[in-house]
Amino acid sequence: MTQLHTPKASRNQETGRLSFMGSVSLSSDGSPRRGGERRPVRGGTSRPAPCTFSTVPASNRTARRRLPVASAALLSLLTLSLTAPATAFADGSPTATPTATPTGTATATPTGTSTGTPSATLSATPPSGMSTIGGDQLGRPGTQVNLGSGAPVIPKDITARSWIVADAESGDVLAAHNAHWRLPPASTLKMLFADTLLPKFPKDTEHKVVPSDLAGMGAGSSVVGIKENETYTVHDLWLGVFLRSGNDAVHVLSAMNKGVARTVEDMQEHARELQALDTHVVSPDGYDAPRQVSSAYDLTLFARSGLQKKDFREYCATVRAQFPGETTKKKGKTTRGSFEIQNTNRLLAGDSDVTPYQGIAGVKNGNTSNAGATFTGVAERGGKVLLVTVMNPEKNDHNEVYKETAKLLDWGFGAADKVTPVGELVAPRGADTSAQPGANAPVSPGAGADQESAKPVAADLKDGGSSGVGIALAVTGGVLVLLVAGGFLVNRRWPLPDLVRRRTRR
Repeated sequence: MTQLHTPKASRNQETGRLSFMGSVSLSSDGSPRRGGERRPVRGGTSRPAPCTFSTVPASNRTARRRLPVASAALLSLLTLSLTAPATAFADGSPTATPTATPTGTATATPTGTSTGTPSATLSATPPSGMSTIGGDQLGRPGTQVNLGSGAPVIPKDITARSWIVADAESGDVLAAHNAHWRLPPASTLKMLFADTLLPKFPKDTEHKVVPSDLAGMGAGSSVVGIKENETYTVHDLWLGVFLRSGNDAVHVLSAMNKGVARTVEDMQEHARELQALDTHVVSPDGYDAPRQVSSAYDLTLFARSGLQKKDFREYCATVRAQFPGETTKKKGKTTRGSFEIQNTNRLLAGDSDVTPYQGIAGVKNGNTSNAGATFTGVAERGGKVLLVTVMNPEKNDHNEVYKETAKLLDWGFGAADKVTPVGELVAPRGADTSAQPGANAPVSPGAGADQESAKPVAADLKDGGSSGVGIALAVTGGVLVLLVAGGFLVNRRWPLPDLVRRRTRR
């Protein structure tokens, strides 16, 4: 199966974990090995006018409306699927390797890419005994959905081996298909990497790259173009991670974090803290490696946790940025230019056959030989914020993972109040889930007295400043939902706070 990796958008630095989210101690197991992440597909077109998405919006929740439902017919199981065994270590990591390229699919490799090393056997069906974290229904194979009166049916042309549609605010899982199937994650695993490491280094921290920082990258890795003996800020490095999915940027940040092995341990421990027990981390960059797996459920947990961080939100919504080039000397004068990097999240930037999705705000895409195309996206529409993860569509059309994600987002926005959830996105261990929505919601410094009445409004397009970073939401005309400058209401309940939207800027 020929597959190319797609990077993300981002800005670096943790600007503040929200107060309801406790700190996470880091430690764990896992030894890094590499496999086959491919270079990004070129040619995607970013829109010229970036905008700002400051935070994933949330609104005051009212009591959940539970409608009488009838079980929807299960979609037919995919005829060609990848699997990882259900047996697990005590820490929840799998005991066998993930997937291999399906027999009979194209194996030609585009110039400059790598197919990677197949790391597991092929199976036509998901395991029968998957995890039930989040609800028993999520552990069943096939499509799980409880349709109520007037609910639209799941689109029939969704071919992904695994997918999930969830409400980012409440954590309700509206529908899922093999949600806990352990599959290779590709660079969507970088969401966990970012969520783990973003709090560790201020974005203005500078680091001079030495050869050992870039050692051990897999052949054909996607890169942003980091050069040895050049100095980069942490902000630059996170741009490389999110926009170009640069494995070189991941390795440099890992070196700053005392090495790849330590970073893998930290990521695995953080995954356990998030109760993402389908995930076994081997490589911090998502490059194909034996036994490295995750699930649509876990990837959605990573996105939801990452979106608590302002920097994560901004990076994953960045369409384009300037990245430092190589230092040159000419006639005794030293100069260092820059070059533009663009986000290859096609629902954010668009492409020849994909229109930017209204309300999209990130988060991460990936593509490797073993994983196929993977993607987790977040979008807001009509006061709802949805997370959708799609793993490895069987249909091999161009940009298929984005097309299927868009269809599931459309379905989710249409069905949000007309289905009974099939499960939930669980809170991290130790998270405070005791308070009810809106209860004891403190106002942070700088919050205005009129915030509660603020509504989503169209906002001016905003340039990213001297860095050239553009933060985009609803690139083609969706409503922009922004955080009131410096202020938000915290609903002490995992995961998203009761946020207030900024009024129209004059």
